[in-house]
Amino acid sequence: MDQRIIDLHHDYVHHHLDRRLFLERAAKIAGSLSGAAALLPLLDCNFARAQTVAEADPRIATEDVTFEGVTGEMMAYLARPAGAGPHPAIVVVHEAGGLNPHTRDIARRLATEGYVTLAIDFLSPIGGSAQGGGGRRLAQLNPAETVQNGVMGVRYLRSRDDITGKVGAIGFCWGGRVTQQLSITDSSLDAVVVFYGQPPHPALAERLDTPILLNYADVMLDMNNTGEAIAYKEELERLGKPFVFHMYPGAQHGFNNDTNEARYNQAAAELAWGRTVEFFAEHLS
Repeated sequence: MDQRIIDLHHDYVHHHLDRRLFLERAAKIAGSLSGAAALLPLLDCNFARAQTVAEADPRIATEDVTFEGVTGEMMAYLARPAGAGPHPAIVVVHEAGGLNPHTRDIARRLATEGYVTLAIDFLSPIGGSAQGGGGRRLAQLNPAETVQNGVMGVRYLRSRDDITGKVGAIGFCWGGRVTQQLSITDSSLDAVVVFYGQPPHPALAERLDTPILLNYADVMLDMNNTGEAIAYKEELERLGKPFVFHMYPGAQHGFNNDTNEARYNQAAAELAWGRTVEFFAEHLS
């Protein structure tokens, strides 16, 4: 697919474009309005595919929970291994689309690896992800309060009696940016994993003490990262911070999301996920 259309769709989802305007602009690239419309099923997420681990999988138990955030009640999806535990825990921070079936599936995948996993609905202060329009509604959130709601999610996990006391965090896309801010804000975290999230300014790298794994898309295919991640990596390296950095050549921003046909890269996703599981096992066991 033409990279210009993928980038245009990214703008449509995350910023200001409405569907009509997206189709009009995509038609100029695809050659016709019908051709542009035919590409939408490949560009939009198909959540019918978000069943890598089924809700009824006997290895896990799931429930919707709430906890108190700095902005009030926060909604979340909890997935945990079957059995009493205790287990280490992980906060999951969703993509720009909100807490959707794909993010819930990520939580279940981590639960099968032995973690109590809390996928927070960070749109809770403005009614929750169920209202739709996540990418554009994120602009209504206060960034500092969003990070603090993540801190409160970590505290909620540590308050549970089925937790060992070790807690990590993982974030994707918009959630990767939030998770990186969380990594320099909450020093109690034991491990952090990021998938293609905008990093903090390099001047803030000195605040990082938590081991972090950074998984990035090809810099030539990611309009969210035009070199910032490399600059941040170089500063972490200069400071001797505990980090691991990987860039996946040929992989699009969002390459781990297997519900999005245009962006999903199976080879990169499987490699990055394997590294993620190993990283958490090393630091949360």
